[in-house]
Amino acid sequence: MESNNDSSTPFRSGFVALVGRPNVGKSTLVNACMGEKVAITSPVAQTTRKRLRAVVNTPNSQLVIIDTPGLHKPKDSLGKELNQAALAELADADVVAFLVDATKPVGTGDAWVARHVDGSEADFKLLVITKADKATPEQVTSQLGAARELAHFDDELVISAREGFNVDAFVKLVSAHLPEGPKWFPDDMDTDATPEDLVAEFVREKLFLNLRQEVPHSIGVICDDIEYAKDGHASVTATVLVEREGQKGIVVGKGGSMIKTVGIEARRDIERLLGCKVYLDLSVRVQPQWRRDANEIRRLGYSAED
Repeated sequence: MESNNDSSTPFRSGFVALVGRPNVGKSTLVNACMGEKVAITSPVAQTTRKRLRAVVNTPNSQLVIIDTPGLHKPKDSLGKELNQAALAELADADVVAFLVDATKPVGTGDAWVARHVDGSEADFKLLVITKADKATPEQVTSQLGAARELAHFDDELVISAREGFNVDAFVKLVSAHLPEGPKWFPDDMDTDATPEDLVAEFVREKLFLNLRQEVPHSIGVICDDIEYAKDGHASVTATVLVEREGQKGIVVGKGGSMIKTVGIEARRDIERLLGCKVYLDLSVRVQPQWRRDANEIRRLGYSAED
């Protein structure tokens, strides 16, 4: 969206935190608002590990939408860090959007997240029912009724980010409740993530999509280097971390078939990101218990302090 401010209307800008349980559609909504892919998505819970700020410009506003990790009951140090990162965003947000999946019953996990939303000091709290394209009207009505009981919300909206239903309405509604202020980021900045961050995330997404429930939560990815050649292509190297030798075998696949598939699929997104032909070199390394190692979590950028 181009920023061409109408001087008769005050310019509004601020931070919008998307919160909710894992897999409610936060990253899909971010991508829909941006009109392009900046956040990774998969059917696997806890796909989002890094807080990502996406910048959406309208003629009279700038929304900095914060995609946070899904809030959940942590099982290890990584889970605790992800929760802390998500909750920390509530403290500074001007708007908090609480996302609830239209297809899954509202439960204790939603109630736990809602208590934190209720306790935040955001000026505007929005209830968002997601995945409306996958739910019946009766399900949507039921979810709205159940979610309303969890906290006080200033407004509510039903959306389907995949179908584009009410995505523009979300941007318009949130923009209207941002404080008056200057732009926080330049017009040509889509996200605060570095190219290295996005490369690592694109690789991890393809691993999640291809491996599903086999080893995804034991996987971490770090982009080691991006080197641009004189002929215009880029050489990208990245390392996939797993916790056991058996997991390494699954990630590599028979005759290297799995890691080859992941590389081909990830390269498409990376070429779109970098705007050039990419040679992608993926390696797999065993790092026992890395999800319990605070230093390793920090090195991968999954720490709440990052």
